[in-house]
Amino acid sequence: MSPNCPKGPVLGPLVVCGVCFAQSNLHYLEKIGVKDSKLLSPEKRANLSKLIKNACVCYDSLVISAQEIDKRFDNDINLNGLEMNKFAEIINELKPDIVYMDAADTNAEKFKNLIGKKLDYKPLKLISEHKADENYPIVSAASIIAKHKRDMIITSLREKYLNMGYSDLGSGYPSDERTINFLKEWIRIEKRAPTFARKTWQTTKKILDLELYNRKITQYFNE
Repeated sequence: MSPNCPKGPVLGPLVVCGVCFAQSNLHYLEKIGVKDSKLLSPEKRANLSKLIKNACVCYDSLVISAQEIDKRFDNDINLNGLEMNKFAEIINELKPDIVYMDAADTNAEKFKNLIGKKLDYKPLKLISEHKADENYPIVSAASIIAKHKRDMIITSLREKYLNMGYSDLGSGYPSDERTINFLKEWIRIEKRAPTFARKTWQTTKKILDLELYNRKITQYFNE
C-alpha cells in the first residue's frame, strides 16, 4: 500500500490517495505501464487510474480544499504536517501490512517515525523514501489516482468558469501562464481571490498586491 499526493498547485485542492495491492499482483502495475504520474498525460492518468482501481484490493482518497490548506496556520501546522496527518488517516483506514510512502519531509526517517506514532496499528513494514513515486510502482499507482482525481476537479472548475466568461484557468500550477492570467483576471474583477485559490501561496499574495493595491512585485520582495 502507498499513500501519495500532489501538493504544488496554487488553484484547487490537495488530493491524498492510498492504494493496496496483493504482493502477488504487484507485477501488474509494471505490465500496464504505471510510472511517475508527473510523466503521464491527463488522458493516460485517467486510463491507468481506472485499471489500478479495478485491480487493487482497496483504495481511499482524501480531498483537502484550498481553505483547509490555508487554515493550517490556525492550527500551527505546516503543509508537510497536514499531509502527514492525511497519510496517517488513510493508512489507518486501509490497514495494509506493508506501507510505502513518498516522504514529505527532508528527513525521510523522521517522517516515517512521525507517521508511525499516528497509526492505531503496527504494520509489518513502514518504508519512507524520497522520490518513492519514481522508484516504486505501488507509490506511482497512488499518485496516479490522486492526480487523476485532481485533474477531474480542475476540469470541472475550468468548464464552470469558462461558461461564466472567465479565461481558461489552466492546470492550476504557478508555472502555467493560463493559471496566472486567470488569477489576475479574477482578482481584477472580483476584488478578491477565488475560494479555490490557496491564499497563503506567494503567487496569490503577489497577484493580490499587484492587482488590488498596484504594488509592484519588486516592492513586495524589498519589504
